[in-house]
Amino acid sequence: MTPAKVRHRLSAGMVGGGAGADIGKTHRAAMNLDGTYELVAGVFGRDHTASSQFATTLGVSSDRVYRDPAEMAAAEAARADGIDVAVIVTPNDSHYAIAREFLAAGISVVCEKPLTLDAAQSRELVAVADASGAILAVPHCYSAYAMVRQAARMVRDGDLGAIRFIAVEHASGWAATAVETGEHPGARWRTDPAVGGRASVVADLGTHALHLLRYISGLEPTFVAAHLDTLVPGRAVYDNATVGLDLTDGARATLWASMVATGNPHGLRIRVFGEHAALEWDHHDPGRLRVRDHSGTETVLVEGSPRLSDDALRLSRAGLGHPEGFLEAFANFYADLAEAWTARRDGVPPPRRELSYPTGIDGLIGVEFVEAVVDSHSRGGARLPTAFTPVPADPAPSTLETSGVSA
Repeated sequence: MTPAKVRHRLSAGMVGGGAGADIGKTHRAAMNLDGTYELVAGVFGRDHTASSQFATTLGVSSDRVYRDPAEMAAAEAARADGIDVAVIVTPNDSHYAIAREFLAAGISVVCEKPLTLDAAQSRELVAVADASGAILAVPHCYSAYAMVRQAARMVRDGDLGAIRFIAVEHASGWAATAVETGEHPGARWRTDPAVGGRASVVADLGTHALHLLRYISGLEPTFVAAHLDTLVPGRAVYDNATVGLDLTDGARATLWASMVATGNPHGLRIRVFGEHAALEWDHHDPGRLRVRDHSGTETVLVEGSPRLSDDALRLSRAGLGHPEGFLEAFANFYADLAEAWTARRDGVPPPRRELSYPTGIDGLIGVEFVEAVVDSHSRGGARLPTAFTPVPADPAPSTLETSGVSA
């Protein structure tokens, strides 16, 4: 892959992601892969002393380790060399307040999903980003796998014909037992409804599955019918969700999100069935895209093959025959953003691609989906029309490019 062309490294700050936080480590590794970013500031935990000690292991200067996000946003916005982006990797209930501080100060934000715990707050963040000219992005990084981009290109080019049905699942077994009663990292807050939300499994995993469906198909949900379960006795949140979806252009879909799929290590998979052909992508084998015709003949497209689309080839780093994985996809997400942030910094038009990174609009739609699922479940699984935020056909400069989904 050709990394984003920048005049100098982009500067980043992080909120959360302290010692023992795997998601913070993942973001830092992805930012470092192309040498495009430098982590220069942060609040790496609620305890300032521990945060400062951890910052030294990252090479962050002590004068840029702050006591809270508000102090960090104000100080970095006032600096001539202030950060280009704040990366928020804290528990769900804190996303809104932290993201708002940085966006209001004109600092771009990458915020982990779900963007917020309710759609009204997500809409406000999108509006604040638009008003300040900042970029708001949500790391649905699975859309940055080369073979996911290939799948999306094939659908848009009509290779499958009209889409009839989609089956998508993000069914993990990480919480198939009561892990929240032990020392599992992140289990306690993800199963605390005040922090992770009552529909925790939908916010944590279902939003990824929905975005993958929307990203590949270019279709949007029009009706939702959902059922939520708590399968581990005594758990305070829903840990399993089955959702039926009607999509634009008459297609239908099923979405299964679970944290109790016993034995599944990750469980992200999508199958798209069209009138002429079908395709399948599985996160456990991310470098291959399987395409089948009416006879059942299967063609396996392999990452790095010269026959792939430009959308896929531009994200292939190692070449044919060399497997790539999660960190490379995460780095692709950051590379796409680097182009946008560099253009913003330098006052030049950003690249415009039909298939690009997930924006705040995608994060908002994810939260709207969580609310729609809960609403349907509360009505006995009723089939309800959606009222999700439309994806702009020609986004404003502050949102840049597209959300990766056709309007």
